[in-house]
Amino acid sequence: MKCRQCDCEQTVKYGKSKSGIQRYSCKGCKSIFQLDYRYQSCRIDDLELVVLIKESCGIRSVGRILGISPNTVVRRILKIARSLNRPYPILRGKTYEVDELFTYIKHKKRNKVCIAYSYEPDTGNVIDIAVGRRTKNTLRKVTDTLVLSEPKVIYTDGLDLYTALIPSQIHKHHRRCTNHIERQNLNLRTHLKRLNRRTICYSKSAAMLLAVVKIYFWY
Repeated sequence: MKCRQCDCEQTVKYGKSKSGIQRYSCKGCKSIFQLDYRYQSCRIDDLELVVLIKESCGIRSVGRILGISPNTVVRRILKIARSLNRPYPILRGKTYEVDELFTYIKHKKRNKVCIAYSYEPDTGNVIDIAVGRRTKNTLRKVTDTLVLSEPKVIYTDGLDLYTALIPSQIHKHHRRCTNHIERQNLNLRTHLKRLNRRTICYSKSAAMLLAVVKIYFWY
């Protein structure tokens, strides 16, 4: 039997694993391996996991459906999100909408946070995403990129913080000017289990919340 590491044929039996599968040891590179593994999480494609996340399945639900550990699901989600960047370029002279969607982390009343993002209604592209308290520092992560791209106009709601972040020449706010991004907020609450209202599924960290939203928009 050939070794999986060095293709050496000098292998011997080396006991059995906890699940009863025969193990082997290589005399050449001293590695220990098995021919088969019961835990098959490495064979699950990222797309299978992403589809379940986008179809309103929680972490434990994804683990039950795919037959893998919830901890493995969390690690895979964070790994996928780290590899994602904005999949389209930012063009000049475009119209954008900016809004926030409120949710919470760990505790419903004490840890209230918002998901702020910028939306291009003509193409449906999401330019930037930020998660945190509704402060200037959080909103600046979304608005700075838009201001530098020399947009035609940026629509927001009546929040006072935007007046200090966006120049008045390109900033407009009205109760009906953010209809497209408000509709996208409804999609988020419908498709992501952790953003549903009256749900027992919730985020335990801002990094996990940001990772799931990035996967939803950019994968």
